[in-house]
Formats: sequence, C-alpha cells, structure tokens
Amino acid sequence: MVLNTLERLMLLGVLPKEGDFTTLKIVRELRESLSFNEEEYKRLEFETLEVGVRWNPKGDIPREIKIGEKATDLIVEALKKLNKDKKLTEEHFSLYEKFVQS
Repeated sequence: MVLNTLERLMLLGVLPKEGDFTTLKIVRELRESLSFNEEEYKRLEFETLEVGVRWNPKGDIPREIKIGEKATDLIVEALKKLNKDKKLTEEHFSLYEKFVQS
C-alpha cells in the first residue's frame, strides 16, 4: 500500500502495544516497514517539536509499504475502535478510507 509521511506516522501510533506473541511479532515487523530510512530522514528534514514532529513537505514522497493480511486486520481493528470511541482525528481520515472503507 502506498503511504505518505503523515499516514506512516499515524499508523505507527495506532498499532497495538500489547497482544500475544504472534501479534507483537507482526507489529514489530510492520513498525520496521513503516519506519524511515536515512535517505528519507535527510530528505524530510524532521524536526522534533514539543507537541509532535514537523517535516519538509517537499521531501514527502509516498512509499509502497508491504502490509500483510494479519497486519491489515490489526490496523482495521485499531481504526474501527478509534471510530467507535469517537477518537478519530482528521489525521486518521485517509488511513480510515484506505483500510476500512476500501
């Protein structure tokens, strides 16, 4: 799936932090896939703020991220829970469309 910088960062934030061994292994591998390599880090010019992160939008080149079936299920479950709890934010919008409404 093709994801931009914001989507990758938001996905990193919604992945479960607890679960069984298999779930945690899948989440760990997905976190590694969603992470930024050195070239992206330089191009995006990340800047850590008191309340988040800022980056250079000119360096935001969406990247194809391989997401397996079980990882997709975990993401869908997390986004549906945020929706049910009315905790979705505008930043989650494109992810919700891609994973839940696809």
